[in-house]
Amino acid sequence: MELKIKKLRENAKIPFRATEGSAGMDLFACIDGPVTLAGGEKAVIPTGIAIALPSAELGAFIFARSGLAIKHGIGLLNSVGVIDSDYRGEICVGVINQLSEPYTINPGERIAQMVIMPVSLIPVTEVEELDETERGSGGFGSTGRQ
Repeated sequence: MELKIKKLRENAKIPFRATEGSAGMDLFACIDGPVTLAGGEKAVIPTGIAIALPSAELGAFIFARSGLAIKHGIGLLNSVGVIDSDYRGEICVGVINQLSEPYTINPGERIAQMVIMPVSLIPVTEVEELDETERGSGGFGSTGRQ
């Protein structure tokens, strides 16, 4: 199996894993100039790439980079981005500055990470009743604090 990646722009960078043990591949900002985000401001940052996953049983999931999030407050607008196996458009990353200090994203900067993971394609069946469990319909906090 292989992940096929197409550059859509000349200055796009192909994602890669920083180390052999890295789960995610770094995604890079493919922008013409710096983008400064004020506190609370959001932007959609293009990566200049499109991908073809080898199977419908795989998805590409976009996560924040922990260094950007912890040091600078740069997170993802939708927490985790989902790239479906049949999507062939440009991967763009919705980011938000969660701190009050401005942050500048520079061309070629690592802005997110992409992890390829299996997805379950199970059939959906509508039913009248669900089986009973010990927890039942207990919601948030119903299992206690520990």
